[in-house]
Amino acid sequence: MIGTTETPGYSRKTAALSDLPARIGIRNSAQDYGLLAILLHWLVALVVIAMFTLGVWMTGLSYYDDWYKRGPEIHKSIGILLFIVMIGRVLWRSINTTPEDEPGISALQRQLAHTVHLLLYALLFALMISGYLISTADGKPIHVFDLFAVPAIISDIPNMEDVAGEVHWYIALTLISLAGLHATAALKHHFIDRDRTLKKMLGIRSSRHNPENPDS
Repeated sequence: MIGTTETPGYSRKTAALSDLPARIGIRNSAQDYGLLAILLHWLVALVVIAMFTLGVWMTGLSYYDDWYKRGPEIHKSIGILLFIVMIGRVLWRSINTTPEDEPGISALQRQLAHTVHLLLYALLFALMISGYLISTADGKPIHVFDLFAVPAIISDIPNMEDVAGEVHWYIALTLISLAGLHATAALKHHFIDRDRTLKKMLGIRSSRHNPENPDS
């Protein structure tokens, strides 16, 4: 009878593989964010920064500049698409699990984080709605990259473009400032508190993740 002998090298490799965290799933788990939540978070963050940069840059364009009309058209189109993405993000969040907070986070910190998240969502929707009112003040629809058009529903409010434009600007400033505070807090958790708050949104998995349910 021939016995089977496990080589030391094979044992070490098997042990190392067993210690690897489970692959990232689509849905959130109790410890980590899922792939879809992570992608939506970073997509929205990058688009908001790009849109704010484009919006500020457009204020300096002259009537004869090539981007005087092209810039606003791109801005409007991306704004409509972002609105659709945010609706999907809210729906996904409502049916998904929310990862647990880190053990060292106090009740006050949890409440502040929850309030900031709600404000970020509210400001973003208010920003997009005010942008829609600016763009449709003349009664014309918004053409989204010539793919489809969003009709003007409200266009008979006096000075709507000017009022919505001013509101849009101050909401954008508030949103960017609050997002900066949010990012600073995430960095504080990572470099000072040394917890997993930022790692969760970067897709760095927890060793406590359930390998039997990778999509949890």
